[in-house]
Amino acid sequence: MKILVLNCGSSSIKYQLFNIESNQVLAKGIAEKIGLKGSFLKYDRYDGDSVKLAGEILDHQTGIEYILGILTSDKHGCIKSLNEIDAVGHRVVHGEEKFNSSVLITSEVIQKMEQCIELAPLHNPPNLKGIYAVKNLLPDILQAGVFDTAFHQTMQKYAFLYALPYSLYEKYRIRKYGFHGTSHRYVSARACEILNVNMKDKNIITCHLGNGSSIAAIKNGKSIDTSMGMTPVEGLIMGTRCGDVDAGALTYIMHKEEIDTTALNTLMNKHSGVLGISGVSSDMRDIEDAAYRKGNERAKLALQMFNYRIKKYIGSYAAAMGGLDILIFTGGIGENGTDIREEICKNLDFMGIEIDTAKNKETAAKEAIISKPKSRVTVLVVPTNEELVIAKDTYEIITKLKKKEKQ
Repeated sequence: MKILVLNCGSSSIKYQLFNIESNQVLAKGIAEKIGLKGSFLKYDRYDGDSVKLAGEILDHQTGIEYILGILTSDKHGCIKSLNEIDAVGHRVVHGEEKFNSSVLITSEVIQKMEQCIELAPLHNPPNLKGIYAVKNLLPDILQAGVFDTAFHQTMQKYAFLYALPYSLYEKYRIRKYGFHGTSHRYVSARACEILNVNMKDKNIITCHLGNGSSIAAIKNGKSIDTSMGMTPVEGLIMGTRCGDVDAGALTYIMHKEEIDTTALNTLMNKHSGVLGISGVSSDMRDIEDAAYRKGNERAKLALQMFNYRIKKYIGSYAAAMGGLDILIFTGGIGENGTDIREEICKNLDFMGIEIDTAKNKETAAKEAIISKPKSRVTVLVVPTNEELVIAKDTYEIITKLKKKEKQ
């Protein structure tokens, strides 16, 4: 069975075509700069064939047309006909409280997704554009939606509510939702496979560290807390997002700088984080270069703040779960940031975390155990694979549907 996975952003479409029975990626790539000058399509086939096509991609439907075209092309294609695609799985960022699992996309589901736009105005609209486009181009194909927020719907009220008037939760559903759920779900399950242990009796902390970063506390296979909140701003310090900050400081800034909520939102999301502290970049590689090779003090401070915040969350989540068995690093920084991983784990031996510095140094972008054999907490690097989760969830949904139709 072949599943096409689409991850539609505001000006890009990431895609992968899976043969789900063998977990083989037949082709993958990205359409970039959609609606902008210089748009192009990248395509990589399983056998090494690779091509980059420049051209005008006016909108998401045009981008998906191009993707479908190259998948079936005589020269570069990996399938002979679009009829070989059994279903399309979509990444959807925000499912609010409406979706606690992946779902078959129907007209009713689309309406509910549209109601979630207000909570994720930058992400959900392009996600929906991908769904609309597939509906127009392949009207008979089954589609599934896989939500970033769904994995965290197991959090209890005492963990997800803010100490604001309860009426605001009742009226507007003001609460913590959490994100990166597909990634946290994948790496926690994969780590338990690597270690050959039962996820349902383990306390796990997953650190998804990238330009957007979050941590999740996973007890007995379920998310009980996570660092991102109602929006992706809360929690860790990120590339350009501020993370946790005193709300009183924000109203003070608004008063002093005489700015409105739109300007404040831009300040918190686009000009803060390690970029705002360092003044160098939002890219951790640039910051490390400035700190270690050029002696930039603000870059050093940005790194210290980034690592310190993560360390605090690890300690608090271990306390919330009553202990810790497995600590996982994933995401672009988590998978490749050897110095950052070492710094985060430093002086956590009282919790049972003892990192093997040699193993850590040699581990980048691959699965590996980086803790010492005697460490009570097993520390791993597990590259994330959200697309595979989306493909598997889509496969499971359509398989169940077809079984029902046969009954």
